[in-house]
Amino acid sequence: MNDSPGWASPGSAPSDGEDSGTPRQPEPSDRARASSQWSRNQPPAGQWSPPAATPGQGTPPPPPGRPGPQQGGWGPPPAPGGHWNSGWGPAPAAKPGVIPLRPLGVGEILDGAVSTMRAHWRTVLGLTLTVAVITQIADILVQRYLLPDPPEIDPNATGTEAIDQAFDSLRSSLLSLLPIGVLALVGTVFVTAVLTVVISRSVLGRPVTLREAWTEARPRLLPLLGLLVLLPVMAGVVVGIGILPGALIGSDAGAALAGLGGLAAFVVVIWLLVLFSLAAPALMLERQGLVKSLRRSAKLVRGAWWRIFGITLLTLLLTFIVSMIIAIPFTVIGTLVDDGGASSLFSGATSDFGWPFLIITGIGAVIGSAITYPISAGVAALLYIDQRIRREALDLDLARAANLPGYETPGS
Repeated sequence: MNDSPGWASPGSAPSDGEDSGTPRQPEPSDRARASSQWSRNQPPAGQWSPPAATPGQGTPPPPPGRPGPQQGGWGPPPAPGGHWNSGWGPAPAAKPGVIPLRPLGVGEILDGAVSTMRAHWRTVLGLTLTVAVITQIADILVQRYLLPDPPEIDPNATGTEAIDQAFDSLRSSLLSLLPIGVLALVGTVFVTAVLTVVISRSVLGRPVTLREAWTEARPRLLPLLGLLVLLPVMAGVVVGIGILPGALIGSDAGAALAGLGGLAAFVVVIWLLVLFSLAAPALMLERQGLVKSLRRSAKLVRGAWWRIFGITLLTLLLTFIVSMIIAIPFTVIGTLVDDGGASSLFSGATSDFGWPFLIITGIGAVIGSAITYPISAGVAALLYIDQRIRREALDLDLARAANLPGYETPGS
């Protein structure tokens, strides 16, 4: 790892046997040997006086050469990255930026993402508001002018006619979601790339401007776009393979088989998405290629799948709740302001919302995206950093990059 916040840290590439010319990162079993900084700063043995025996208790004095209880002697060696203090045990972990340099808890990961928003609010809001406004305007124009009207559904249809209507409705829905999904994907690429750089700086406690973050992230945009396209395509292929046998058989038995295959494929997709959830930070911060970033993510997630799944699910739930809290008032206001939409809504007919509704709900979507984008990107990046701290003693490299006293590079 170098002093640049967009660090490509040592030992990241050869984790799968490649020879990249960088030293191997220590595994957990090597962590104690790798983090021997404390031993060079170890103070001399504390002095103590044997306590006088309390009459009636018969407490024997401690053996010679070892401090007794409550005598102010030195405690056990501190954890890797810790420092000696004058009491028992290691001192608190160093915290040059938004997180302490040690393995993180769930609350610390979420707090780190929010703290990054507060510490770099100009950069974060400048980016997220710009991306959210552009994508929302494009979304409104697509909905208003490019998307076809939904097909008419006959509620009294039965048999083959009902099946045909269901497929027509599904095809129309997918067609409507396609341009919106593309716009969201492009916006996610920009936000994820730049915010990952911002978070890497905030961990080191360094300031960053939007121009600096963009300059750092720009060379990685195309690989990141490829990664974010590959993951949903992979998920679609897995789901297609799961339901294909039942679809080919047809009849009721085929429908049941397709349902079971789809359920199994859904479980596999969730497993794969969590397994590769750290690929984007690895691609950005380690300068990895697309395939190598997937391998890095799989290695870092291995053994911690359920923990990362739980934190990711909690983050999705929190961002969804925040989005709904913001969107519901704007949706209600837009419905009341839009005469056509409100009248059709109360009459039970199909709603035909106009410009007032689209603009007002678009404003709510922009505000929601400006808040939820940084949280999602921040949690993903901090999960990656946390896993590397746990497995590869990355906290020592981060402390050196932050120029903390006591973490100088050996031999410097």
